[in-house]
Amino acid sequence: MRRSTLGRLTVAACSLSLLTAFAPAAGAHGDDRTGGHDRSYRKVGYFTQWGVYGRDFQVQDLEANGSAAKLTHINYAFGNVSAEGKCFTGNVPGEADAWADYARPLDAANSVDGVADTWDQPLAGNFNQLRELKAKHPGLKVLISLGGWSWSTHFSDAALTPASRKAFVESCIDLYIKGNLPQDGTRGGAGAAAGLFDGIDLDWEWPGSEGDADTKFRPEDKQNFTALVKEFRTQLDAYSRSQRRKSAYELTAFVPTAPAKIDAGFDVRKIMRDFDFVNLQGYDFHVSGEKTTAQQSALRARNDFSVAGTVDAWKRRGAPAHKLVVGMPFYGQGWTGVSGGGDGMGQPATGPAPATWAAGYEDYKELKKLADAGSYQVHRDRRGGHAWLFDGTTLWTYDDPQVLRTKAQYVREEDLGGAMFWSLDADTSDGELLKAVDRGLRGR
Repeated sequence: MRRSTLGRLTVAACSLSLLTAFAPAAGAHGDDRTGGHDRSYRKVGYFTQWGVYGRDFQVQDLEANGSAAKLTHINYAFGNVSAEGKCFTGNVPGEADAWADYARPLDAANSVDGVADTWDQPLAGNFNQLRELKAKHPGLKVLISLGGWSWSTHFSDAALTPASRKAFVESCIDLYIKGNLPQDGTRGGAGAAAGLFDGIDLDWEWPGSEGDADTKFRPEDKQNFTALVKEFRTQLDAYSRSQRRKSAYELTAFVPTAPAKIDAGFDVRKIMRDFDFVNLQGYDFHVSGEKTTAQQSALRARNDFSVAGTVDAWKRRGAPAHKLVVGMPFYGQGWTGVSGGGDGMGQPATGPAPATWAAGYEDYKELKKLADAGSYQVHRDRRGGHAWLFDGTTLWTYDDPQVLRTKAQYVREEDLGGAMFWSLDADTSDGELLKAVDRGLRGR
């Protein structure tokens, strides 16, 4: 599936067409920054539905590598939106994977609680393991992320009218918040996943501007997205009150870097009143499909996309700093056939570099092996806050622990909301990257 092999590589393919606009270097919800284990910064990690297959990254691995104790939020990627404008799941290749979500049995060795699933329990798969993980870490929140690059296809239609927005939100709350999963043999049924999800993360990419090839967008998406956010907030709060829930359901979003995309789809002041926080795109500023090597996640850059530029763009449009969570990549973008000498940066290349899952896209744990083997040299732009590997022919731009500690310090200095990571399955077996960010946010 395109979303599973390319991951966030495709999320910002938009940057290829938007390099003409660069950003210069308190609401009713989300003011409480006590959701985390350290009662301070949010640490949001994406768990990919498909990572349990080829990468063999299970929910239990978050417990084994120590990541679960450091995270405040896990975003489960992704939930899909049907052509009828409803949240749905099932077993439809490329569209939904109920087997991974809640039907697949886990043995004792791969279970968070060390107990094998039984054939007749209504909830198994990733959902049950996330429930077990929450039981071990009561402060941990799990959100369902809707859309993503490949599954934002029908968001514009779902948000088009008051009636479609109401029906869309009702369907998502019914499926994920109330946990009414479709029956799949002995799995699923009414309330099977009740209590698992603590909120909803909107990954519509992108309202009002171009996204994936089949994703519809309209000029009126901006006002419709604002209304959709309000509808989610209203219905989530109403259901929370009806359940006498101690804490409100959270509502978040993944939002873009490019000022043109921000202005086309996001009425920042209005939506930030209803969001608990937003996760800023902090990567894919350049991608391996481009003809020249470049940084993909620099902290600072002149006349180019950067983390600081993204933060500034959102703040200038009215976003409170404490609701801005900085996205950090656990992967790299790579080019091969690099010519021109020097350290390889800013040089022409013949194409994306060969990689494990998709050309031009590699998990950090694999890039670390290249760095440790000594055939690649590590280069750093200390002022820009980014790093890359180069062996004279192939270049990988990536974030290592040193870069991430610098970014964590920036989050602290700017009093931002925290850090987000795409994606947890790309970290090392001992959670090296998350550990670096966690320590950095604690000032250690």
